[in-house]
Amino acid sequence: MKKVAVAAATGNIGKRVAQQIALKGAEAVLLGQNLERLTQLDISNSTLAVADISNSEQMIEATKGVDALFLLVPPVLNTTSLEEWYRKVTDAGIAAVNANKIKKVVLISSLGASTTPNLGTVSYCGAMEIAFDRLSTNILALRPGYFMENFVQQAQSIMEEGKFSFPFDGDHDIPFVSTDDIGDAATRYLLDETWTGHWKLNLMGPENITLKEVAARLTTLTNKPIEYVQQSSDELKVQLKTLGITDKVLQELIDLHNALGDPNGAYATPRTSEVSTSVSFEDFVKQKLFPSL
Repeated sequence: MKKVAVAAATGNIGKRVAQQIALKGAEAVLLGQNLERLTQLDISNSTLAVADISNSEQMIEATKGVDALFLLVPPVLNTTSLEEWYRKVTDAGIAAVNANKIKKVVLISSLGASTTPNLGTVSYCGAMEIAFDRLSTNILALRPGYFMENFVQQAQSIMEEGKFSFPFDGDHDIPFVSTDDIGDAATRYLLDETWTGHWKLNLMGPENITLKEVAARLTTLTNKPIEYVQQSSDELKVQLKTLGITDKVLQELIDLHNALGDPNGAYATPRTSEVSTSVSFEDFVKQKLFPSL
């Protein structure tokens, strides 16, 4: 039976990957630091491995005997630097691959991944890809667009106040993608024995949508007026500072939002047939946004 290690198994994407792997008859090794949360996943045909995915020794121990590794760098704000956090997770993943001779790795990177400086985690994803591409094992980097699930955090504001906000221009068209689609793509390649080499695959959802168009669609779906209000850079900084993060992490997050909001940046990536995924924005709203209230 094929065995697949799943990092950040309690997150949206990791959980979906673990569930799909189990459904398809393979064994999922669920990696995470909280045993209670791992247990609550209640995924059949799985084993639990409490491990810090930024710790090389723990990653090597947790991934012994696995055939494939799913690696995602989960969002962490209680760190001195996101760049350092990405580097630690990358180094630990590479150590596990080398020590245990893992045959396939699927990484979650970012659309527009680049080592160009000052793009926040987009740059760090690019550095992670380069580091893994030095290995001789088979590597696939999935590069998703903006997660639809980011709207869930604003569900109450949408329904009660009739508004939502992001620090992007309302006319900036964004490739919204469901984390379920990302997880399904990762599962497909983790279990597929036919591909080899080093590959990159953009995942851009079924279409690009502007935030003004999102507001119009939410108005139709909720039968009430929904407005998009662009958050200013000063408002974003104030909001981020309330999280108690370091000045370094604050700047990294500002750099990320600037990169994603650049009309000629990461989200200006051209669409091709293979980048499209199936879950529409309307599907997401009905399946996840409404039930979250």
